[in-house]
Amino acid sequence: MLPRAICFHRALLSSLQKVGPRYFTAPAVSSVQPSTYGDYEPSDIFDWDNLGFKLIQTDYMFMARSSGNGNFEKGKLNTYGNIELSPSAGVLNYGQGLIEGTKAYRVDDGRIFIFRPQENAIRMAIGAERMCMPSPSIQQFVDAVKLTALANKRWIPPAGKGSLYIRPLLIGNGPILGVAPAPESTFLVYACPVGNYLRNGTQPVTLYVEEELHRATQGGAGGVKAITNYAPVMQAIKKAKERGYSDVLYLDSVHNKYIEEASAANIFLVKGKIISTPVASGTILEGITRKSIIDIAHDLGYQVEERLVEAEELINADEVFCTGTALGVAPIGSITYKNKRIDYKVSSESISEQLNSRLAAIQKGIIE
Repeated sequence: MLPRAICFHRALLSSLQKVGPRYFTAPAVSSVQPSTYGDYEPSDIFDWDNLGFKLIQTDYMFMARSSGNGNFEKGKLNTYGNIELSPSAGVLNYGQGLIEGTKAYRVDDGRIFIFRPQENAIRMAIGAERMCMPSPSIQQFVDAVKLTALANKRWIPPAGKGSLYIRPLLIGNGPILGVAPAPESTFLVYACPVGNYLRNGTQPVTLYVEEELHRATQGGAGGVKAITNYAPVMQAIKKAKERGYSDVLYLDSVHNKYIEEASAANIFLVKGKIISTPVASGTILEGITRKSIIDIAHDLGYQVEERLVEAEELINADEVFCTGTALGVAPIGSITYKNKRIDYKVSSESISEQLNSRLAAIQKGIIE
């Protein structure tokens, strides 16, 4: 499955040559459907200074269903609300579903930027193949993300106050009794304004290396953004947070000595001018932010190695940081491994801060 997925990924990448940039600028609302949007300024509806990372109901969501031939209908905006599912829906009985995540940012001049949604479209298509589901085309995906962002424009925080987290979903909603692909799928996109992902805001992340529970195994679905990858890590997260840690760092399931990723973020180690990150070989998610940071690091002259990284290397690392759509680029303050705490110096001069600053400038359209 992995070689086939890699070939499929390359084919999709070649089709994106005309899409281009690292971000999209959303068109004016009036060019879409002006009568359906609340035209309020962001400051009129929320206290953006106290925005955390929790669900806030917005105005609209996008929905499209697949037809009998596996293609998706045009789709449309609906008022945000509950959806109806059969109790025998494939997603409920067998976990046939995928999620994605990207963000829309408001900049000082009022424009809205959406960061690399075409990359999310590619990843969803790869995941859909693995989960035996039809997927929307890249253009359908990107258009749906743009439309959802514009429909919820008033929920995009002012510049510097946060972002609009956009969550595309692909679910097997058709009824099925036996273990088989659902006969119908639904593509959904909703959005929610968010601030810092972590409760402690900008404080460095603290990780606990989990040596008993594993996130993924070779031949499984750890390399795609399947909904079934997240519930199994909740026990490890709960245990870590009860001990005062921010999150869990998982090891490989074969040798139990190579680091893989955190519960919802990729990880990087810095030693001198070399930045290392676990190679994506089917058990870790190829994060959009991960890919962006690798590109930025190369642009800034750093050597980046995607390879097997032993947990023992954490002891001598100069710096460690995590990346993810929700998290951004987050410096690691400490990692506890085999009951020993490893502390890292965190400063404004760190490599992770340099990479984060460049990423933020790209996400907000300041630089390309």
